[in-house]
Amino acid sequence: MKQILKSSLFVLVVAAVALGCSKRTVTRVNPDQQIDLSGRWNDTDSRKVANKMVQQFLNSPRYQNFARENGETPTIIVGYIKNKTSEHIDADNYIKKFEMEIFNSGLADLVESPEFREKLREERADQQEFASKETAARWGMEYGADLMLFGTMTSETDTYEKKKVVNYITTLYLTDMETNKRVWYGQEEIKKYIVN
Repeated sequence: MKQILKSSLFVLVVAAVALGCSKRTVTRVNPDQQIDLSGRWNDTDSRKVANKMVQQFLNSPRYQNFARENGETPTIIVGYIKNKTSEHIDADNYIKKFEMEIFNSGLADLVESPEFREKLREERADQQEFASKETAARWGMEYGADLMLFGTMTSETDTYEKKKVVNYITTLYLTDMETNKRVWYGQEEIKKYIVN
């Protein structure tokens, strides 16, 4: 009987170790590939919304009139996009997607965020002391933004039994920095149906 118990215990220990040591596999995939594991907001959603919304405002008649009336490529700063959803969404990463779309469009210039402007100013101050007069960046030459893009992100959730629908809504405003006049106003939604 003792022998059977020892054998059974040995088999259980070996089985537990084998299950605990199951191998994880990692596969490299194209960053543009859509992968939804949890049903939550993800990189694909950020990329799609940024692309659509930037195209919407660049092609809007009001933005095009603003550019025409000012006679130059408008300069934009991407402000804060406030996350009012119940999920943790990296706002900085989301904002970077909008900045990249704007920059790569060639239809608007982009100025740095307050955080990066501060770093640039620190470097400019250092150059005044440590760089030659001919190569030091000059003070007072920064570009001011003509327009600011900012807004909010919300979500609406409906659940029943093991089903859930989450609707993510990004609302953005493109506003004239000088007059506070809204040049463009848009919304983009991504709706997800999740079955557990």
